[in-house]
Amino acid sequence: MTLPPDDFETIHPDLSDLDLDKLDESVTQPLKVLADSQQHDDMPTIVLPMQLSSLEESARTDVGQQREHNEDFFSLSTQIIKAERPTGRVVQGRGMYILCDGMGGHAGGEVASQLAVETLQSFFQEYWATQESAQSSPGWNTLSSQLPPSTIIRKGIHLANQAIYDRNQDDSRMGNGRMGTTLILVILCGTSVAVAHVGDSRVYRYTRKRGLEQITIDHEVGQREIQRGVDPEVAYSRMDAYQLTQALGPRDESYVEPDVQFIELTEDTLLLLASDGLTDNDLLETHWQTHLDPMMSSQMSLDQGVRQLVDLANEVNGHDNITAIAVRAKVRPNLDQLR
Repeated sequence: MTLPPDDFETIHPDLSDLDLDKLDESVTQPLKVLADSQQHDDMPTIVLPMQLSSLEESARTDVGQQREHNEDFFSLSTQIIKAERPTGRVVQGRGMYILCDGMGGHAGGEVASQLAVETLQSFFQEYWATQESAQSSPGWNTLSSQLPPSTIIRKGIHLANQAIYDRNQDDSRMGNGRMGTTLILVILCGTSVAVAHVGDSRVYRYTRKRGLEQITIDHEVGQREIQRGVDPEVAYSRMDAYQLTQALGPRDESYVEPDVQFIELTEDTLLLLASDGLTDNDLLETHWQTHLDPMMSSQMSLDQGVRQLVDLANEVNGHDNITAIAVRAKVRPNLDQLR
């Protein structure tokens, strides 16, 4: 599933799932009115405002069973501010999660992936610092900034591409010797999420209502042909079907067109960033019930869940480096907006 850049996906939650008896009496009446209204077919669907109640993350990388070195590189950055109110705990959170799968061999792919991550880290640190300094009331509101627009996200990605491209030029790397990397970038502000990618590393979303969904579409020849109208079976019968159509570093920015999309979290959600060592052979599509569904429960630590995913990938695949980043975001109704 791919969303048009700059469009927000909106899900209309079913209010009948809320346990109103567990909420504070002073705020349940508005919810009961909204829930009752949804039982009438001629009433419009109510979009319930949501807010974060918790935000956790975990990551793990492994060299795999056949590679001698690991060309994957990742970064996690999460900021959380918590406050207790009569209506419950309020959590403000901002996170940035980056995964890169390098290519170019030893001292090539691993350099490219690390360089991309570090460039993006520096770019967005400066961006957030500028945004926060412009706010009139620091403190609790410091993390209330909106997501960066797609123009800013693409600018950061192009800077990462330029950093690797310049290194290739400086080292006089040619042809297949030029280093590069895929990229997954996920930025979360409250219940709003931006997803950007280049290459075939993926982002998945898992929720109890919607199940497992692949958010990104691989930048590879097979997918390019499908988007041109070619039958999927024919598209993937090509010898070059899995060849990347985009990557950071081998070419200048005119050849890099990152996909950027925005989604809203309207129910408890697990976001999974994965390199192809984890996603090959439909591993997640086959094993989501045993390995992703349990990770939605707060009773399972994300560290344990991610470790089990990597172990499974080594058992089923193992031919490539394996990296997984899991982000578990739990949400609740924003009762303050319903008063």
